[in-house]
Amino acid sequence: MAKRDYYEVLGVAKDASEREIAKAYRKLAVKYHPDSNQGDDEASRNFKEAAEAYEVLNDADKRSRYDNYGHAGVDGAGSQFGSAEDIFSAFSEMFGGSGGGFGDIFGGGGGGRRARRGSDVRADLTLTLEEAAKGVDKTIKFNRNEHCDTCDGQGNRPGSEVALCQQCGGRGQVLQSAGILRVQTTCPVCRGAGQIIVDPCTDCRGAGQQVRKVELEVSIPAGVDDGMRVRIGGEGEPSGNGGPTGDCYVFIKVKRHKLFHRDGQNLILQMPISYTQAALGAEIEVPTLDGRGKLKITRGTQSGEVFKLAGKGMPNPKGGLTGDLLVQTFIETPKKISTEQEELLRKLAELEQTEVLPERKNFLQRITDYFAASEG
Repeated sequence: MAKRDYYEVLGVAKDASEREIAKAYRKLAVKYHPDSNQGDDEASRNFKEAAEAYEVLNDADKRSRYDNYGHAGVDGAGSQFGSAEDIFSAFSEMFGGSGGGFGDIFGGGGGGRRARRGSDVRADLTLTLEEAAKGVDKTIKFNRNEHCDTCDGQGNRPGSEVALCQQCGGRGQVLQSAGILRVQTTCPVCRGAGQIIVDPCTDCRGAGQQVRKVELEVSIPAGVDDGMRVRIGGEGEPSGNGGPTGDCYVFIKVKRHKLFHRDGQNLILQMPISYTQAALGAEIEVPTLDGRGKLKITRGTQSGEVFKLAGKGMPNPKGGLTGDLLVQTFIETPKKISTEQEELLRKLAELEQTEVLPERKNFLQRITDYFAASEG
């Protein structure tokens, strides 16, 4: 892909002064800096492109060669960094000294080692619906890296000495300069530690950490749902260089219930009722998470009708109102009946031949009309 004109990149005229070039570059550097555009590849490319353009146009000799011969005149004299991430956060000359400025804006200033946060860990926990509804204390088990007891997390064999990293001089970072840019990156030799382990610990092999099984008592709030996670601060892995410890995230799985189906904060219960209960009305006993409950079935209830028991659903883990228990009724037809029941049903059937309900009469009339039309 052909390179864009450097003046076009910075948005300045070809006779722009050094001050105008620096001003244009400052604006682009702030706009496209990787720390304020994380995950944006296009911003990273623009940042690198602007840095390369400034390196050339800010140097009188390079600019002269570029003006006369274009990119061919400065091949190899552009940006010396391989990626936008390498141009990391030290613009102190541009923004007023090493004690503050651009690097501090994006958290990259300073010459010492950066304290990295420890890694987070995951634990999985399965609950019953009753436990999820009421909240529960549980013991979780998981693995995490912890400081090696033998070397106290240092990585070297007890009693042995560590060597100062010659590449970074013990700072953990290396500094590269290009014009007004002073860029700090993690030292590739010691990986930010500032020291080299010459005689590693035999137990952790120089890592300073070992995997251990952990058991932890945790309190799960009432109302958690399947797929939610609970954060336990400071129970993750320790930092390798004095930073804060990571967190433990407990991922919740709620077992399928034999009776209830969960829909958000509501619970759904499919409840069978008899024909006589549906026709005449009744007060029936229904199960709830709190025990036995009473539900009034109104006279003439149709199969599929839903009744609500307010506040008998799931609590909100963030506070607020508790959900409802929604009882969906369906009329259950018995497969076996007694002789007396059969006699009563036959009498009912005889009555229904003359005393037909309006809905059924309308349906039967449609059947009669259909046959009359097809046979005529």
